[in-house]
Amino acid sequence: MVYKFVVLSDEDESFVREFEFLDSHTLMDFHNLIQDELEFDKSQMASFYLATDNWEKEEEFTLFDMGTGSSTMEVAVLEEIIFKKNQKLLYVFDFFNDRALFIEYTGESNEIDGREYPSCTNSKGVPPKQVVFGSSSRKLYNNIVLTDDDEDEDEDEVDDLFLKTDDDENLPDFENIDNLNEEEE
Repeated sequence: MVYKFVVLSDEDESFVREFEFLDSHTLMDFHNLIQDELEFDKSQMASFYLATDNWEKEEEFTLFDMGTGSSTMEVAVLEEIIFKKNQKLLYVFDFFNDRALFIEYTGESNEIDGREYPSCTNSKGVPPKQVVFGSSSRKLYNNIVLTDDDEDEDEDEVDDLFLKTDDDENLPDFENIDNLNEEEE
């Protein structure tokens, strides 16, 4: 039996891939086809997750045994994990920024003589970049508002908090290069 899947990205609505697998293929076969089709770096971590109808993560399938009780992609045979039409999977390919591809099982058909499986049967749009540096950190800091309010005049300046000691008089004057050279002698 041939299982059909559609793969989408929430980063670009024009991106679509459709894949066909034999029911005996594993998630490792799926991973390898995604990596090849999207020209991803195979040394990067990735995981599949069974997902709810609302795309919430459920059971994880990792590249190799992580010792956390999750199954590996190698042992996850499609006919054993796909239970219903429209079964959803997430393929997390960028853990640092929590980026994933959205995969949906669309149905099954009979095997076509002469066709190699797995295969990509439809390819539209540019795939997302595998790794995006700093995108999540920018999101975290976009909401920070820096103000120069005069209301906080009573608060100590940062320099005052760290440099107020009884030893202030003993500190050399490094602003004057002559004093710096005298200290070294």
